[in-house]
Amino acid sequence: MSDTALVLGGGGLTGIGWEIGILHGLARAGVDPTGADLVVGTSAGSVVGAQLTSGVLSLDELYERQLVDPKGEIPATMGPAMIARYAWGVVRSRDAKAYGIRMGKMASAIRTAPAEDRREVIAQRLLSHDWPADRRLVVTAVDTTTGELAPFDRDSGVGLVDAVSASCAVPGVWPPITIDGRRYIDGGVHSSANAALAAGYAKVLIVAPIAMGGGPLPTPRAQAAKLAAAGSKVVLITPTREARRTFGRNVLDPARRAPAARSGLAQAAAHVDEVRRLWQD
Repeated sequence: MSDTALVLGGGGLTGIGWEIGILHGLARAGVDPTGADLVVGTSAGSVVGAQLTSGVLSLDELYERQLVDPKGEIPATMGPAMIARYAWGVVRSRDAKAYGIRMGKMASAIRTAPAEDRREVIAQRLLSHDWPADRRLVVTAVDTTTGELAPFDRDSGVGLVDAVSASCAVPGVWPPITIDGRRYIDGGVHSSANAALAAGYAKVLIVAPIAMGGGPLPTPRAQAAKLAAAGSKVVLITPTREARRTFGRNVLDPARRAPAARSGLAQAAAHVDEVRRLWQD
């Protein structure tokens, strides 16, 4: 087995803030998992993963960045009708690929902001536009035609900004991202965490803002259990009820990022011992 993997799940702008709060709190307590050999990022997690592995800012600085006015972000929301379409898609899909195809069709049919504008927002979020050279970062997206998971890394031939833009392309909210003639949407359409990509790693920390799954989509807990059954030591962190309250009803609201970051920092204390045992064993 390889050694350490950090899996960062999707969850909108509040997910970005909460994940960084969790990691900052762990590091402040003397347990810093951000130097993992493998970092897997899905949607919000792809942003956090790219920021962490850039080496440009410390966790302290990344955390403080969550607390300032989120300039450049475009407010968005998912109304009840859109959420219902997601739920109906889950019910009608036999597996994750079928769900990916269904969501890909929906994303392609709905008019949203131009892809170039969305890509610029993502480019501003990232601290570097280059893949890390010292370890492996995997960014997940879903092919709109085949519904298959697309794990991008530095050897994929895809630029980091394009990969993260695709991973954050929430169907019905943001446009699919075209890469080499194919269109991609949010990696969370396949799984909110995609922790299966950490198979073969001895120690796996999963930080998942969205604990739910449903139908053909496995929960982070189910994926963690599968990794553990295969011999990995795994710790899963999901938001407490108090943390979820700070997210509000719209995880895409930039104004909720700071409260989510503070809730992640507060929650981290409860996980220090288990992560220390995992990481230092």
